[in-house]
Parts: sequence; C-alpha cells; structure tokens
Amino acid sequence: MNDTFRLGGDLVVNRMGFGAMRLPSKGGMFGEARDPESGRAVLRRAVELGVNHIDTAGFYLSAGSTVSANALIREALSPYPADLVIATKVGHIVREGGFTQGTPADMRSLVEADLESLGVDRLDLVYLRIGAMSPPHGESLGARFEALAALREEGLIRHLGVSNVDADHLAEARTIAPVAAVQNQYHAAHREDAELLGVCEEAGIAFVPFFPLGGGRELDDERLVKVAARHGATAGQIGLAWLLASSPVTLAIPGTGSPAHVEENVAAAGITLSDEDLADLA
Repeated sequence: MNDTFRLGGDLVVNRMGFGAMRLPSKGGMFGEARDPESGRAVLRRAVELGVNHIDTAGFYLSAGSTVSANALIREALSPYPADLVIATKVGHIVREGGFTQGTPADMRSLVEADLESLGVDRLDLVYLRIGAMSPPHGESLGARFEALAALREEGLIRHLGVSNVDADHLAEARTIAPVAAVQNQYHAAHREDAELLGVCEEAGIAFVPFFPLGGGRELDDERLVKVAARHGATAGQIGLAWLLASSPVTLAIPGTGSPAHVEENVAAAGITLSDEDLADLA
C-alpha cells in the first residue's frame, strides 16, 4: 500500500490524517466544550506521529461557540510545519447552534474567516459542503463553486474540493474548476458511494470520507471483529485499514479528543490486510 498521496497533484500527504470535528466539544458539534488544552495536546500528538493532513471547518464549534477547532489548530501548531496540509469546508453558516445554507455571496466571507482563524494567507484545500447528511440530489452547486473558483484565482485557495455530493455534483464542479478531493460519508458499514469512489479513482481525485469510524458509533460489524482478532487489533483499526486498502485515492481522517485514540488510529495505517481478510470484509 502506498502510504502517501499527492493531493491536487502537488501536496504530498500521509494517507492517515486527522479530523478536527471532535476537538472543541464532547459528542460532536455544538456539544459540551472540551478542555482546550486537551484538544491542543491531541493535535500535537497527531503531528508527532506523522499526521500531516488535518481536516477542519469553521463550524466545528462547541456549545455557545466558546471553543473552535480552527483556534485550537492555530494555537497548537502555528507556526505550522512546512509539510502540514490543512483542509477546511465552507458552505454552512452557523445560526443559533444550527446551520443554514450559504449563498454564493457568502463564500468570500466564509473563506476569509477561515484564513483569519487559522492564521494563513492561503488555504490549502477548501471543500464546498452542500446539504446535510446526504447529498441533495438535483440541486446545483454551480454558483457557489464558481464563487470559490474565483477566490482560488485570487490566490486565497490552493485546491478545491466538494463534500456531500453525488456524481452529478462532481461532474458539474469539474466543468468549473479542477476538483482535488471529494468528502462524503463512507466507512466499512456504509458503502453506498462505492461507485463515486470509482469515479474519483479513475480521475486521480482524493476520496476523503467523513465518519470513517462510523460517526461515533462503534464499528462492531462481525466481519471487522473477526479480522481484528487475527491481527490483535480493534474493529475500528480494521475499519480504517480496510478504508485505506479499498482504493489508492482514499485518505482517512479519523477524529478524537483522546491522545491514546490518536495513537490507535495512526497505528491502523500499519496494518496490512491479506486477501483472506479482504474477502471476509467484502
């Protein structure tokens, strides 16, 4: 297995990355705030272990927006390592602990807010996030993606991605500007986007699933448990190993608020699944 991937053709990242959603709060977005120092410690440990791809968003906040993932990333890691790639997502506007969909005119302010909160002059990768938890089929993303493409031309964004999309959305976006990555829900117990993954693989586009560990629900599928027993691993580790083995374009971004769990997740990149393992997980 190739342990690295060229994101956008030029940013070399380790395929095991880190998702920042759980850093600000317990139990997901807008939950009870975690101790900020705990979040900073998790980030530092992830980077010590070789993680150089961090996925975040301006809307990764605790209850009352008292703690933000972007602020923790800046406080823990700035000045940033030269090889660190930070991906962010725009498209949603936070109002009263919930979301509304941003308009094309909102894209600039959302990008500028991420630039400021992360303390950078250019964002490495910006996803346009649309819809809620499943792709909004039939909805055009063109005007919003065009607004982000214009910001890319200005030099505020290096690469563009799309999130929570279907094949039609991806095709529409690619007529506007190059797409470096797709971020959809996908894990060992949720494989509905296998065809979209195939499209990404053919085009050399990174496929970066959110909820690679099931979104906080333990991946306890009996197939994973069976293979985990062979490797002396956890079911979650096997789920991550399966994700990386499923295609050379998949990148894993498991998140956690625990340094020990970061170590466990990163170790999953070292698990090599045999043909028998993969057959059992099919």
